[in-house]
Amino acid sequence: MEEMLREASEYIALALEALSVLTVLVGAIDALLRMAPALRVRRGSHGARRAAWLSLARWLLLGLEFMLAADIVRTVISPDWNDIGQLAAIAVIRTFLNYFLERDLDAAEEMDEKKKVEPVPAELS
Repeated sequence: MEEMLREASEYIALALEALSVLTVLVGAIDALLRMAPALRVRRGSHGARRAAWLSLARWLLLGLEFMLAADIVRTVISPDWNDIGQLAAIAVIRTFLNYFLERDLDAAEEMDEKKKVEPVPAELS
């Protein structure tokens, strides 16, 4: 029974890692497609770059979550403290990456919201 759990956990972790790689790949393709029009025309490319970055950041966050889930599954089947320590270090690094990426994403979205809500000056109304 224990061996079946170990084997199933390995497959689950592998599937989560594959899903993570696929998620990042889809995000990179999405970002490239968003940037393609801006690469042809230099004017106004800042908005397109920003949109591509925000989109890629969301995909990366999702990919990091899948990788973290795979690490957690692997800790269930890790045979010794050395493996658990290595997985914990990787999980901490990914968690910090996730935190800072999410913080930057929130700040960028907040700036976008402020731009949408800015009042029209009285002389223009």
